Amino acid sequence: MSAPSSGQPSQRLWQIDALRGLMLVLMTFTHLPTLFASPTGQPFGFVSAAEGFVLLSGFMAGMVYAGRERREGEERMRSAFYRRVVKIYLCQAGMLLFLFSVVALIAVVLQEDAITGLMKYYLHEPLHALVGALLLIYSPPLLDILPLYVLFMLISPVVLLHGLRHGWGGILALSIALWLAAQFKLGGMLYEALAPAAGIRVPLVQTGAFDVLAWQFLWIMGLWMGAERAAQRPPAVFPRWLLHTAIVYAAICFVWRHVIGQVPIPHDTGLNMLFDKWQLAPLRLFNLFALLVLAMHYAPWLATHLPRVRALETMGAASLPVFCSHLVLALLALALFGAPTPTRTPWIDIGIVVVSFAVLYGVALLSQELDRQAAARRKGRTERVKAPKAAPPSSAALPH
Repeated sequence: MSAPSSGQPSQRLWQIDALRGLMLVLMTFTHLPTLFASPTGQPFGFVSAAEGFVLLSGFMAGMVYAGRERREGEERMRSAFYRRVVKIYLCQAGMLLFLFSVVALIAVVLQEDAITGLMKYYLHEPLHALVGALLLIYSPPLLDILPLYVLFMLISPVVLLHGLRHGWGGILALSIALWLAAQFKLGGMLYEALAPAAGIRVPLVQTGAFDVLAWQFLWIMGLWMGAERAAQRPPAVFPRWLLHTAIVYAAICFVWRHVIGQVPIPHDTGLNMLFDKWQLAPLRLFNLFALLVLAMHYAPWLATHLPRVRALETMGAASLPVFCSHLVLALLALALFGAPTPTRTPWIDIGIVVVSFAVLYGVALLSQELDRQAAARRKGRTERVKAPKAAPPSSAALPH
């Protein structure tokens, strides 16, 4: 997900780790097939954990790799980006193989509709689905966000270097233009026009729910904010009118979501599209911006008055393995227990949640320990390289 700290302890921001940990907790509640999924979905308004997670991951990538470019140069920064791309791709490939083997076998044996429906394209076209998935074209539900990260990380070195050298105005303008194009479904139209000519047989509906042209805006904005942080720019000071507007809009969306539900206008599909998650529609984006303004303005107060939740920080610092593990657990739970029903005992759902979070925290602790051991090995190698070599004996000391 986000960039590693590159062995620089000063780049580890516990506040960002805690926020990413919170996003992981919310995503886990949402994706596990339990009675807790609906109440915990979009708890802050008409914004999900995915938006916050992508923005935070872009921020960390911008901050870490901009700092790395300044310390080690352009080539080392590019190499670090591409090593991360390979790691994320291998995680995606591993989860795909797990879905297409273990989960598929369980689903076929148990005939669980919740998981067979999720894998419908693979079960009908296994070869094309496997190849398309490894090419990051076919993205089954729940496994459609890491392909976004691979794409965003691939373009990030070029974007980041251009921003560092020439400023971010043009990049942000282009990103906003692509987001606007996504609101008119330009990406889908281009895919349907070009895919047959390229010999791609994967239907548009099977390429993933997230609109790449829309969601790139969050990544680019996070990348810009992270680069500004690495350059130690002074924090933004919002005008009073903007702060008050953000408070009012965020409060309205918060109350609206918890009174009406996650569908803002239940009987009007057209107006609901203004809050659409997959295209990052305008009213949803405004809700995210309002929360972002409030978080940035009140961050110093919150950091000094709220207790630190170390478990969230631990999970957030190990975001990639925890994210992958939560998807594995969600797929297994769907295959074994199916979607939640009114007749299912709540103790099953409670057990799923308790076991899942215990596993995720264990994964985070294991990842932390492995990172600590790797850092110790790197430090040891560095010290051996820097250690002065013993001087050769003088001729006076040689035996005659």
